[in-house]
Amino acid sequence: MNPSRRSVLAMLGATGAVLTLPAKAQAVPARIPSGLRPEGEFDRFVKEQADQDAFSGSLLVINRGRTVLARSYGMADKAKSVPNGPDTLFALASVTKLFTAVAVAQLAQDGKVAYHGKLGTYLTGFPDDIAGKVTVHHLLTHTSGFGDLFTMPGYLEAAATWTSAQQAMDSTTDFVRTSTLSFAPGAGWQYSNAGYHLLGAIVQQVSGQSYYDYVRTNIFGKAGMTSSDFYTKPQWRADPRMAHPYGLQPSGGRTDGLEDRMFVGGPAGDAFSNCPDMARFAEALLGHELLNPEYTQITIGGKVPPSPNGPGRPPTGTMRRQAVFQAYGPQAVLINGQWNIGHSGGSFGEATDFQLYPDSRYVTVILSNYDYDRNLGMPPVFVKAQELIVSGGA
Repeated sequence: MNPSRRSVLAMLGATGAVLTLPAKAQAVPARIPSGLRPEGEFDRFVKEQADQDAFSGSLLVINRGRTVLARSYGMADKAKSVPNGPDTLFALASVTKLFTAVAVAQLAQDGKVAYHGKLGTYLTGFPDDIAGKVTVHHLLTHTSGFGDLFTMPGYLEAAATWTSAQQAMDSTTDFVRTSTLSFAPGAGWQYSNAGYHLLGAIVQQVSGQSYYDYVRTNIFGKAGMTSSDFYTKPQWRADPRMAHPYGLQPSGGRTDGLEDRMFVGGPAGDAFSNCPDMARFAEALLGHELLNPEYTQITIGGKVPPSPNGPGRPPTGTMRRQAVFQAYGPQAVLINGQWNIGHSGGSFGEATDFQLYPDSRYVTVILSNYDYDRNLGMPPVFVKAQELIVSGGA
């Protein structure tokens, strides 16, 4: 028998936001503010960005399970003149971490993983002071002290030689085993690709399946995400449905960065999906098709305050941030009295954003094959969508 929600939260020692999710969205008519409708303020803003070649990609705004706005701009493959469309697949960058977090939650729900279980319980080969102190909770909340595996000496050079998904998974775990912690577990917050890779390795070890097969079956399959997968670079190169990543150069121009990408993504980033599939993921998560209500709450409820300079921070401006918490995967942000649950991602030629608004029942998915200047903050299209939803979209 599953423990009660109250007993589970007490066991976790969770702090911060505890969210009340609505029941699975029904097809109930709702007044959609003019700013979010076709030809409204957001629609016009995105078109202006695209006309200035500042946005390339697809977006989808949903309310109560119904499409409010769907748009695509730019090219998936400029060399072959393939346009982006509603079914174009984009590399998700760090939005992928949401799938890893839900996979861990499924195993926790089944009693196979404990949130305060030690890393050494699940994975071997780590020094005792790491194996016995880092917990699953620390890994999920970016408080483990592990850092960014992509900046580890020799990692990218080694990754360029890998030719299978399992080699990429296991070899990355070996690299993380050699790393040291930036601070004692629980003593700070540092966004950690290495930590999320280890969570995927735990999913693999505990489930007895490869990480990739587990996510395909238990996340993509259960949610009906029929086009989503961890596609390899050869598939990316050959499939016209998949958007090439066009990275910003110091000169201001953009270049296709596909050939410099790794063989395959992993638990920390670069699964592929499209807007309709991500909408299905939102419906499955909020509709408790992936997790029961208790574990859905545990996953998206805030736990610890992140660094104010961390990725995924809400945009500034007219919006008043009343609370910001790192949850188990997403960030939970209270803005203008409304909870915003989501994750963004970015890499060379990639900028992605997935946001849930349980109070008003909006879902926004914005997938772009253009990256952005991070010194300027979040991409303007991401900011505009959030501003209009939390302000009522007037």
